[in-house]
Amino acid sequence: MLARRLVLLAPLAVLLIGAAPVKKRPPAPRAAVPAYTKPSTAPLPDKVRIALTTDLGPIVVEVDVKRAPASATNFVRYAETKRFDGTVFYRAMHLKWGEQPNGLIQAGTRNDPKRNLPPVPHEPTNITGISHKAGTLSMARYAPGTATGDFSIMVSDQPGLDAQPDSADPEAKAGYAAFGQVIEGMDVVKAIFAAPISETEGEGFMRGQMLAQPVKIITARRLPDAVPLPTP
Repeated sequence: MLARRLVLLAPLAVLLIGAAPVKKRPPAPRAAVPAYTKPSTAPLPDKVRIALTTDLGPIVVEVDVKRAPASATNFVRYAETKRFDGTVFYRAMHLKWGEQPNGLIQAGTRNDPKRNLPPVPHEPTNITGISHKAGTLSMARYAPGTATGDFSIMVSDQPGLDAQPDSADPEAKAGYAAFGQVIEGMDVVKAIFAAPISETEGEGFMRGQMLAQPVKIITARRLPDAVPLPTP
């Protein structure tokens, strides 16, 4: 079990390295950066829904502002300012053990300084109470407190990414910051996960995890807030 956890955590510890140019081909040009709009200054409700329109179909996510305020608000700000528009799902990490499909997909700004907002504080799962279940959104990062505009979606339960506060390993102790859930479109998530993998792109642990044809996020838009039903 420990070996499996280390295999899982090691590639996740370099989540953003997938944004670096690969060695065997010239770096692909970055997507054109859209004109950014100003985010709303109104307080966010406890939960906010965002619709990701991709080449393979829509994914609707709900981020938990109440329990993971820094991570969830960050994600909303990227959507509101159109910084996710034109970015891609570029990674599918397949884990060979357990019930299949098993792993995650990753998308975002790929550390593009023209798109990135300042990094947000790390919110460990033992504080937020949000575990890495199938469909959970989680921040990609280097060290804790460096997360910006890259995120992962769990294809299956990944408890090894939850914080382990009693661990002597700093990475395991911190875990990763889960902050939301897919509420529609898990079929699209699984289709992205099943897309062909490049045999040459990626370095180190990333080799064998990069999509041969990244899946474009055409738009990411905040949906109208749900209106509570009146009390009878």
